[in-house]
Amino acid sequence: MPDSDLTLGFDTSAAHCAAALLSGDRVLAETVEPMTKGQAERLFPLLQDLLKGADADWKDLSRIGVGIGPGNFTGVRISVAAARGLALSLGIPAIGVSGPDAMALDLPRPLRVIIPAARGEMICQEFPADPGQPEGQIRLIRELPDDGLPSTGPGAPAGLAPAHPLAPAYPLAPVYPLAVAIARIARARALTGDAVTRPAPIYLRPADAAPPRDPAPRIIP
Repeated sequence: MPDSDLTLGFDTSAAHCAAALLSGDRVLAETVEPMTKGQAERLFPLLQDLLKGADADWKDLSRIGVGIGPGNFTGVRISVAAARGLALSLGIPAIGVSGPDAMALDLPRPLRVIIPAARGEMICQEFPADPGQPEGQIRLIRELPDDGLPSTGPGAPAGLAPAHPLAPAYPLAPVYPLAVAIARIARARALTGDAVTRPAPIYLRPADAAPPRDPAPRIIP
């Protein structure tokens, strides 16, 4: 049986179900299943299998970390709703962690995180060298600034010209798998009481679905 400091982290913000279970700072189990659809049906069986493989149960969890995007609109909602429901039923905190925060964890800064998005755009966030400075806003861009800032994430460029002074460190590989980073950040925030609030999705644009144009039917008393 694992110790009492168990953190479950999971994410469905992209074409995957990813999850990790930490005992303190130690990774007990971690899994990623690529999938373009079906995350809602697969998430809880995957989490159950992860816990069972580590000889743990839902009641053993101390906290939950969940990826809150940005990413796939429906995928983000699936994870956030699951985390809120688990937190309520288990009486433990659920901590939301953005994708850029997870990918930047323990990497040298300054740093830029780049994640591919729809419509030829990229999700972008800058992290300053000074931890006392505020982080940049998460935003959508179409072109990378030509400032040579080291980058990480699945949308980071393959490299720079050898003459560039930052070329040897560009791009940077994330230190941890996504779900492991989410769990680590969630644990750190829970232990310090930093921003432990109910997780909420990060949306950078409205949903593609539009409300119906026809008026709603009148309800007869």
